[in-house]
Amino acid sequence: QVQLVESGGGLVQAGSSLRLSCLASGRIFRINDMGWYRQAPGKQRELVASITSTSDSTNYADSVKGRFTISRDNAKKMVYLQMNSLKPEDTAVYYCNANVLPFSTLTSTNYWGQGTQVTVSS
Repeated sequence: QVQLVESGGGLVQAGSSLRLSCLASGRIFRINDMGWYRQAPGKQRELVASITSTSDSTNYADSVKGRFTISRDNAKKMVYLQMNSLKPEDTAVYYCNANVLPFSTLTSTNYWGQGTQVTVSS
């Protein structure tokens, strides 16, 4: 059973920083791309940032470029999202996503975390 668990959300003021973390656990053969998505009330879930398995390529939503940085530690099976200069419009539930090959199937499968709330006050 593969699980993704996020942490690091909270309530902050505009201009502040937060660092989200996501730990992948279970019998994992390999983790491919990982990413962070967010969903604000009444809106669709959107990609915030993604990173390849070797960290050689990252991708960001235009709205967070220059403010957010995604990184990962393959040895720890973790992915991070450093969020700086937070704005009220960044308020959302942030979800970790990973494309994983579990030992049980060796089939590429997408997994999601349960989400962590980020609230930015003005």
